[in-house]
Amino acid sequence: MKTRDVDIRASLHLMLNKEHENEPDTLILNELSLCQGDARIDVAVVNGAINGYEIKSESDTLARLPIQSEFYNKVFDKVTILSASKYIEGINEIVPEWWGITQAEKEEDGVVHFFVVREPQQNENVDSLSLAQLLWRDEAITILKERGLHKGLLSKPRTVLWSALAEMIPVKELQDEVRKTLKARSNWRVQ
Repeated sequence: MKTRDVDIRASLHLMLNKEHENEPDTLILNELSLCQGDARIDVAVVNGAINGYEIKSESDTLARLPIQSEFYNKVFDKVTILSASKYIEGINEIVPEWWGITQAEKEEDGVVHFFVVREPQQNENVDSLSLAQLLWRDEAITILKERGLHKGLLSKPRTVLWSALAEMIPVKELQDEVRKTLKARSNWRVQ
């Protein structure tokens, strides 16, 4: 049966909710915007890491995947692509080896089942600036203030604040700050 985005997404959410049901500080998000809106991952999971899940159903194409991959590689600790079987070979040629690849198959009962082709590995090349761009301006200021790094920056635009965070905070520490901040964010649509 044909795999559709909505079916893959529903099964993915069921799987992720079950996997993280005893982790109240885990945040599962749909359509997380990255790099100032240049890309958007289908599903992101934020807990002790920031992991991304990209869906490619049978009605999708792989045309945007190379550019999506460039942006995802800058932000996520791990990325898994869930795809209809017809794209597995093409995906393997496009994405880096550290990405996970999972085949999505819709059974006769309408349920989508996942078959791991390749497990995701840790991304060792997270880009500090792209990571900082996940933060809103006031969140960036809070982090800079908490670390005593805010002098001369409070009136600056968010682009300057993001650059300051990327330059002054080691990437591992910035990852911790961004995860903590995203999980604490109460209203995801207001910026």
